[in-house]
Amino acid sequence: MIEQLFGSKTRVKLLQLFYSNPNRSFYVREITRKIDEQINSVRRELANLLSIGIISSDTNNNRLYYEVNQKYDYYEQLGDIFGKGVKSSRKKATATKPEDEDSELKALGNVELAVLTGQFTRDETSGIDFLLVGDINPTQLAHYVADLESKEGKEIRYAVMKSDEFAYRRQVNDRFLSMVLSSKKQVLADKQGLLESAKK
Repeated sequence: MIEQLFGSKTRVKLLQLFYSNPNRSFYVREITRKIDEQINSVRRELANLLSIGIISSDTNNNRLYYEVNQKYDYYEQLGDIFGKGVKSSRKKATATKPEDEDSELKALGNVELAVLTGQFTRDETSGIDFLLVGDINPTQLAHYVADLESKEGKEIRYAVMKSDEFAYRRQVNDRFLSMVLSSKKQVLADKQGLLESAKK
């Protein structure tokens, strides 16, 4: 029914991809692979969404990237439909991930905070792509990162720290953590509102 409402299956899949991944940028072939649709229909629907203003685009390293436009007038309403619970303050957005990704994170142990940045958001100021805070099982983490690298087709740079280390580093204004927290990011989990408290 939702495909009839929004005109095409490809468009619906694109909206689900973008709204489930706020702050994340994708290039055309990556999108085609992730939503499993023909490249011509993907290009056509990207052009439609771009002309409406639902997504934005820019070029980096001779490659055109697309991401959801969080300033779009109906961003939050479309997020309710496609983003599985996007919350936005226009500046910051987080999304509740699909159930399978939630359970994958839970399998890592007690994950207090999980953030994608770097290659995922095209903001290299942090120097890493994935930050995990909590009591993490190293074996499960190795499997998780290997799966992520396989899905993304690239090496993932990541950092792991315990909650007390995170609190200490934040308290002393640790340069590395400050760079990560100020970078453009996609939040996969933030149980205790660590990002909010980090702003205070």
